[in-house]
Amino acid sequence: MKSATIPSIRVEPAFREQAESVLRNDETLSSFVETAMSEAIDRRRMQSEFIARGIASRDEAARTGVYHAAADVHKEIAERLARSRKAKGK
Repeated sequence: MKSATIPSIRVEPAFREQAESVLRNDETLSSFVETAMSEAIDRRRMQSEFIARGIASRDEAARTGVYHAAADVHKEIAERLARSRKAKGK
């Protein structure tokens, strides 16, 4: 498969300098931009999936009439987190 290019963008020199100042050893500005784009794509996919699950949950609650209080959900999440941290020895 042939590779493709991402359109170049014009930025202020100070912005480019900021980006270059955080590059790691043997990292190029191009690889940094590629990594940033990949992470942004992953984050947007996760956000879309999260929203889809939320909408499905809302619809299921409306269909069944079964709702859960936010305080109960927060308590359960806190308990799961505490168990997980304990199991990892933190």
